Amino acid sequence: MLREESASASTEGGPSPRAFAYRDYRFFWAATNLTSFAAQIMGITVALQVYLITRDQFMLGLVGLSTFTPAFLLVLVTGLVADRFNRRLIIAIAGSVEFICAMGLLVYSLVGTAGVWPVFMFLAVIGSARAFTGPAASSLAPNIVPTPALASAISLTASAWQIANIIGPVVGGVLASISLQLAFGTAGLFSLLAVGSVLMIAAPKHRVSNAATSMNTLLAGFHYIWHEKVVLGAISLDLFAVLLGGATALMPVFALDVLHVGATGLGFMRAAPGLGAIPVALFLARSPVRDRAGRILFIFVALFGLFTLLFGISPSIWLSFPLLMLMGACDMVSVSIRETLMQLWTPDDVRGRVNAVNSVFIGASNELGEFRAGTMGKIIGSLLGSAPLGAIIAVAAGGGATMAVALIWSIAFPKLREARRLDRREA
Repeated sequence: MLREESASASTEGGPSPRAFAYRDYRFFWAATNLTSFAAQIMGITVALQVYLITRDQFMLGLVGLSTFTPAFLLVLVTGLVADRFNRRLIIAIAGSVEFICAMGLLVYSLVGTAGVWPVFMFLAVIGSARAFTGPAASSLAPNIVPTPALASAISLTASAWQIANIIGPVVGGVLASISLQLAFGTAGLFSLLAVGSVLMIAAPKHRVSNAATSMNTLLAGFHYIWHEKVVLGAISLDLFAVLLGGATALMPVFALDVLHVGATGLGFMRAAPGLGAIPVALFLARSPVRDRAGRILFIFVALFGLFTLLFGISPSIWLSFPLLMLMGACDMVSVSIRETLMQLWTPDDVRGRVNAVNSVFIGASNELGEFRAGTMGKIIGSLLGSAPLGAIIAVAAGGGATMAVALIWSIAFPKLREARRLDRREA
């Protein structure tokens, strides 16, 4: 590791394997939690606002596309920035931009106009900020905890996101039902507090890439992933599984038009996957996957697809809610395995660029997955003359496609399938 650990974080046998033993990680975890809360509140408020104005599933799909496109266009820049400059300051600057955008959306909602296109402009700026945050934040954790604590750090960081995923949508739904301005203001406050937490982290050391900027330098992340087939398989598996199986964009349709549970119900539905994921994240933080990692990864991706399919055809909120929880639990296992593998297999001097590519893949799976779901639901609903039925078929078909991806990838990437440990050592 590149920085010395404090004595309080050491044990007789060496550095503590518990990430919370390290002061800087505690601030990092707090910043992740606050940022995730802001994103969840912002996400549900914007989605609800757009759907109430337009009643158009395609517009819901554009919400995701608006935040993904900047990350895609900036992928060659964001990773290099994370490798060349202070990762802590990058996160703080990006968080400040998100705060400004939250205030902009607050002011715009006060105007009372029924137009939605300015909202997409704000989302594009937010997407640009998050494009820089993603690789910088993913690359920062290995610089503030030693290798023995990295698996714990990744699971705890994921748990921070899941805690926000549980509570954030409920809070956002309640706040938005009271006032859109209140919801946007709360999201802005959380973004500002996150910036403060990041700035409390001592500037960590990391191996700075000093290679002259060239096309090869910019493409180093792509080159590494392409030649490291285990990493390529893990990232692409997540890309296509969530791209095809994502159902988040259509949650407003299910809440308002399929299950008829309203805005508050929408908040609880958005919280359900996190409610299922958090106990899994806490378990993995204490007991990371130590054997048969590849097979476990494929099994849980397939289960994620199965539960997505069942959610799509569920006729009742009482069945849909536990299915959403199971989706979150399965996704948590695959996220933990993939992210731990990514950090332990990647050299620090290219970690920012590799994580930038990974962030784009994650954005593609999430935001483009939302666009896929919204567009597919719109087309099928138009053909069948029923928007709710279009949403049901779009989600169920996506779940089936995710199971197919798990099977195909297990055949196409045998090295990943047979991987037993998450590091490079053989079992």
